[in-house]
Amino acid sequence: MTATDATPSPPFSARLWASTEHVYEAILAHPFLTGLTDGSLPRAAFAHFVVQDAHYLRDYARALAVCAAKAPTEDDVRALANDAAEAVAAEQAMHADLLDALGGPAPGAPTPAGAAQGGLVADEGDEGGVATVAPTTRAYTSYLLATVYGGSFLEALAAVLPCYWIYARVGARLLTDSSPDPVYARWIAAYGDPAFQAVADRVVALIDRVGADASAPELSRAAEHFAVTARYEWMFWDAAWRRETWPI
Repeated sequence: MTATDATPSPPFSARLWASTEHVYEAILAHPFLTGLTDGSLPRAAFAHFVVQDAHYLRDYARALAVCAAKAPTEDDVRALANDAAEAVAAEQAMHADLLDALGGPAPGAPTPAGAAQGGLVADEGDEGGVATVAPTTRAYTSYLLATVYGGSFLEALAAVLPCYWIYARVGARLLTDSSPDPVYARWIAAYGDPAFQAVADRVVALIDRVGADASAPELSRAAEHFAVTARYEWMFWDAAWRRETWPI
């Protein structure tokens, strides 16, 4: 067999997605996501998600900034640094908008006394009405930051990729049905937007480019990080569904 007869290897991203497609399917089937599209999701669960997502994005932005510092080209540095800035902007803009629609304050602000029933209230175990970082949020962001600081660029990129890629896939899938709830429809539209899809596609293309020159051990480590953070994505939605709090 000549070199031209050989079947080209699939891109690294195809290997990553195939290894975690069952996680993606479990996410789509989760009652948090099905409740978004049919409008049955309790507002308290969505408020919990929005608050924890704001906490998450602050550290996710830091993780992206570290990825940018390790990126191989100037264009990659600029793109990832811009993504980090956009993550902060999303936390400040979209989350504030959603929380306002839900009738509650931004994370870190005291919950007003006598907040309207169905609006955002402080989670059980919070001190002084300030929403705390929940266990799953803390575990996920801690893993992200440890990986991006301690690993190679490929490993760091693999760890942050599920947040791009799974949200883009989920947003595109949910956009076909949207939601009868206008607040939920707004969230779905943000992640189903073609502009967000293009950002995710860019990062997938980047991991394929970098992965093409990586050693087998580095590819294996990166795939493990991708699998872990993909599972954390499911856990994050599940934690919001359960309105997770610290047990003690």
